Formats: sequence, C-alpha cells, structure tokens
Amino acid sequence: MIDADTAALAQEARTKSVMEDPSSIAIARTYADAFLRAAGQDVDSVLEEFTSLQDDVFAPNPQFERMLTGDALGRDEKVALIDRAIAPHASKVFANFLRTLARHERLELLPQILGEAHVAREAELGKQRVVVTTAAPLSDADLRRVESELNAATSYTPVVIPEVDPAILGGMVIRVGDTVYDSSLKARLRQLRGRLKAKATHEIQSGRDRLRHSEGD
Repeated sequence: MIDADTAALAQEARTKSVMEDPSSIAIARTYADAFLRAAGQDVDSVLEEFTSLQDDVFAPNPQFERMLTGDALGRDEKVALIDRAIAPHASKVFANFLRTLARHERLELLPQILGEAHVAREAELGKQRVVVTTAAPLSDADLRRVESELNAATSYTPVVIPEVDPAILGGMVIRVGDTVYDSSLKARLRQLRGRLKAKATHEIQSGRDRLRHSEGD
C-alpha cells in the first residue's frame, strides 16, 4: 500500500510536470479567458474568490487540495465534493466554473488558471507584471523606490513581484514577460571573465604571430 507521504510526493511531482507543460499553459490560458468572460462585471470579486480558494483553503489544507485535484476521486465525486464543500460559500459563477473543470478533468490546472487569469485581468487594466529578483529581500522602502522608477520608465503600471535568489550575489534581475534585464553582480562577473578570456586569447595569438615573424626573419 502507498503511504500518505509517498502519495503526496507523487501528486506534487505530477502537478509540477503539468505546470511546466507548454500545452497545459495554453489550456490554462483558454480556461482563464473563459472564466473572466463568465464573471462579467463581477470579474474582480469572482477573481478574489478564486484567489481565496488557493490562499485560504488549499494552502492551509493540502489534503483537501489533493482530494480535489488528484486522481483519488472520480469526476462525479469531485463535483459532489464541490457541491458539498465549496458551492455553499461561493458565487454561482465560480461554483459552476469549478464544476466545469471537474467534469473536464482539469482541476489540476487550478494554480495555472488562476495565474493566467490575474495576468489577463492586469493587462485589461493596463498593468504588467515585473519580476524583480535580488540576492536578499528588498525592504519596503527599496520596493517602493523600484516601483516608482519602473512606473516612470514604462508606459504601463508595473505590478512588481519580488523574488529572492542568493545566487545572483548582488544587484538585481528584472524580468518583464520574456525580456530579462540582468544587472546582477553574477552577470557582471561573467562578463568580466568573458572580457579577460578574450584579452588572454588575443595576447596569446599576438605572441604566436610575433614568434612566427621572428622565425621567418
């Protein structure tokens, strides 16, 4: 028999592979667009419901999330679980959306769909997500300064997503969509190594050329 920890790890690995699958991203984007259209004028409140399900229900109750998104229950059982545990506390639009995902066996895409829905809604409002990666967490003052500078330098309203990666050593890496602006210390050291290597290669080649000329004389 598979123990609970093993089952949880297997579900986590499955979810990770689904999240990284380009075809899953496209499917999630399609569902996100349909979700926003169905929400209509109540889009912000329904999107808040969606976010609350992820942050306030799934995050503190991972076993419930695995029941709803994993393979242990069939489609009808998942719909019944939604009707019993979620629908009484949700809007009709959101409950119907979850039932649709359950019937199409797409509940495992919920985190991706939520992310795509937020991005699409932000785009409608003239906003753009900007991921700012630093070696150490930014202070509130530094974060406000980065937001202010980005706001002045761009034609959209930046939604700054701070991330931490000690490997970059210092400076910061800014990612807007598929574009990356790398001013990290790690990148500068890599550029320096490249220049030093190119200089050394040039000096070696120049030395060889001088040697050949002297031998020819």
